[in-house]
Amino acid sequence: MKVFVTGVGGQLGHDVVNELVSRGYEAVGSDIQPSYAGIQDHTAVTKVLYVQLDITDQTAVEKIVKDIHPDVIIHCAAWTAVDAAEEESNKDKVHAINALGTRYIAEAARAVDAKMVYISTDYVFDGQGERPWEPDDKCYAPLNVYGQSKLDGELAVSSILSKYFIVRIAWVFGLNGKNFIKTMINVGKTHDTVRVVNDQIGTPTYTLDLARLLVDMIESEKYGYYHATNEGGYISWFDFCCEFYRQYGLNTTVIPVTTKEYGLSKAARPFNSRLDKSKLISAGFTPLPVWQDAVRRYLKEADL
Repeated sequence: MKVFVTGVGGQLGHDVVNELVSRGYEAVGSDIQPSYAGIQDHTAVTKVLYVQLDITDQTAVEKIVKDIHPDVIIHCAAWTAVDAAEEESNKDKVHAINALGTRYIAEAARAVDAKMVYISTDYVFDGQGERPWEPDDKCYAPLNVYGQSKLDGELAVSSILSKYFIVRIAWVFGLNGKNFIKTMINVGKTHDTVRVVNDQIGTPTYTLDLARLLVDMIESEKYGYYHATNEGGYISWFDFCCEFYRQYGLNTTVIPVTTKEYGLSKAARPFNSRLDKSKLISAGFTPLPVWQDAVRRYLKEADL
């Protein structure tokens, strides 16, 4: 099986390529940089075929996918800077990457009869209430530009393809890139106290664990919408920070604050990012490990 992976310079794409190669599959990676620009950790992603691709260039997408002729496309490339997406000067670019770029990838997948995995987000929901969002919920009302662009990407994939997996994730952390754990540990090293919101509820996602699940999925034909975060219960960002500070050995005091009290974000954030993952089990997939253990394994591997 040949798999084309977009966004290999990011957290998830990096781990997906490594997982594919570890299982003996042929992987081709792409990103917008002229050459692979992620961490040089001597794993598979630094050795596989890499092609430069701007996913907003429809002609380039068509040509590269046709030339590679993959059996599967795992589409990890995206604009993920949520606050920057709110800036008027960036809105067209965000839409071009997350919506139009995804449409071009889906059309190219259809042309070569490839399965497609599209990585989406809890931000496609309105973030209200306390009921966990189910994968097939259709009540969308994104709170921000980023969420709307990812929803538009979902709708493009589902309208163009029949062989697709739309996988929504949340609170992502991995070795290859920036994330909340890295940021807060760096802050905690130089501050006695930090303020972290405690009224946004969800569950983290370790990209190493998610990559394993995504490759499990493409080995099947159990298409549709899924939610995939680590197990271990629903928590706040405050709870998350307290746990990885404890595991790391930082004595920094974590002060819980409301989103309103925090007040630094340009983009509205969902209060309810609870994602119901029971569909994974009913489809026969193995859920991700508990997030506390994922943090432990991450901290062991990360250079923090």
